[in-house]
Amino acid sequence: MKRIFQKIALIAISVLGLAMPSFAQEGALVLEAIGSYTTGVFDEGASEIVSYDPDTQNLYIINGSDNTVDVVSIADPSAPTLVTQLDLSEYGEGPTHVVVRDGIMAVSVENGQDAGVVVFANTAGEVLSAVTVGALPDQLIFTPDGTKVLTANEGEPNSDYSIDPEGSVSIIDISGGVETLTDANVTTIGFTDFNEDGARAAELPAEVRIYGPGATVAMDLEPEYVAVSPDSATAYVTLQEANALAVIDIASGSVTAILSLGFKDHSVEGNGLDVSNEDGAIRIENWPVFGMYQPDALVAFEAMGATYLISANEGDTRDYDGYSEEGEVSEMALDETAFPNAADLQAESEMGKLEAMLVDGDTDGDGDYDALYIPGGRSSSIWSADGSLVWDSGDQIEQITAAAYPEEFNSTNDENGSFDDRSDNKGPEPEGVALGTIGENLYAFIGLERIGGVMVYDITDPTAPVFVTYVNNRDFSGDAEAGTAGDLGPEGLFFIPASDSPTGDDLLVVANEISGSTTIYSVLAGM
Repeated sequence: MKRIFQKIALIAISVLGLAMPSFAQEGALVLEAIGSYTTGVFDEGASEIVSYDPDTQNLYIINGSDNTVDVVSIADPSAPTLVTQLDLSEYGEGPTHVVVRDGIMAVSVENGQDAGVVVFANTAGEVLSAVTVGALPDQLIFTPDGTKVLTANEGEPNSDYSIDPEGSVSIIDISGGVETLTDANVTTIGFTDFNEDGARAAELPAEVRIYGPGATVAMDLEPEYVAVSPDSATAYVTLQEANALAVIDIASGSVTAILSLGFKDHSVEGNGLDVSNEDGAIRIENWPVFGMYQPDALVAFEAMGATYLISANEGDTRDYDGYSEEGEVSEMALDETAFPNAADLQAESEMGKLEAMLVDGDTDGDGDYDALYIPGGRSSSIWSADGSLVWDSGDQIEQITAAAYPEEFNSTNDENGSFDDRSDNKGPEPEGVALGTIGENLYAFIGLERIGGVMVYDITDPTAPVFVTYVNNRDFSGDAEAGTAGDLGPEGLFFIPASDSPTGDDLLVVANEISGSTTIYSVLAGM
């Protein structure tokens, strides 16, 4: 692919009093912020995930701070208005995800390491039923045919690692309606067959990471996100910490396969990254490390007669009071053959501060590291239905954000004046993905958790995506905690096609976890 900056142009758009730069290909789509709903709550998860109902023209926003779903009217998107809140406190410790379809709202609620709950309500916020699912449901999705809801039950351990529930996926059959649902309508699928003594242990790829203290395979496979094929037959489940993907046959409620996603070689041209937060500079270069894709969000789509998956490769480590796998390269004993220049690499201004995995890389078992592995791909990827890598954005996201914000590159999301702060730890952290068809083209909108903003790619040809634009509604001159820094920490994205939009234009809605704000963008034809 040609270098992406050959045609990048700066478009300054004044929105809501902010100068909002957008970097785009000539004639590309333009994202213009037209309104924002703000809770005023900083860094408490007051706006995490968002869904939309075209009949009521309401947004449904996960508000972890209040343990509610906030129902917000965008009949006038320039002035979003809170309609009501669905209080979920009687169902658990906090909501994690919300989806709305055909007048029905489904909300996942976690309850510590105990079983979670999915609450079904109408779009007015009146509860209709609730059912039990696996531990720590983190995300849920309707199947395209509307007959089922699936949840990714992460099953994370508690802070001291004394309780480590098994990860699972629950399938809720709603074909008979949701008013009379009971736990009998729920099938929860675990991974015990892949345990060391299980019937399918031999099927587990060696590269799938199983390493938690005292953990079985079923404990260490922690579903993060579920995508469903367009024909509603197959679920694809990200197992983030394990750097793997589970494939599930929905009709039979069985695991078809567990697939390793492999590793990204950052020594290869086009896969560069900035590895130091101590050098005071932007240095996107090739380094002798391997990235673990470890996707968060995942979306299935059909193109050219086949099913594909697009992922946001955030990365995640197990970092608890009772156990942590994180370490800095400067503290690791590097094999002198594999790393003959170890002393230079371990300087803080080089790779010394880079966060790496302590449980991976000692390939010969002699106590030193023969290879270095880091969390996340700092990228978005497209995969085939069998888990093969079709395309990866390489170092484009860091390259684009560096060009857009050279003085704010790899900032963190909870304070301004944090240039280069995240270079040693997952960089921009691609987090969420939404897809939208505009005209005859399919676009991917990818949220960046740390520096903020949204990347847009044309993925009409999934084997050769094209960068379209990048927009960031953050004010780097403001005070994050005081609420004057604009949008911080995009978590959930939702595309509203023009046919469902209150304005008649395509819209993109972004829920920002740190700033507690939800912003509506018009998606307009290029200038």
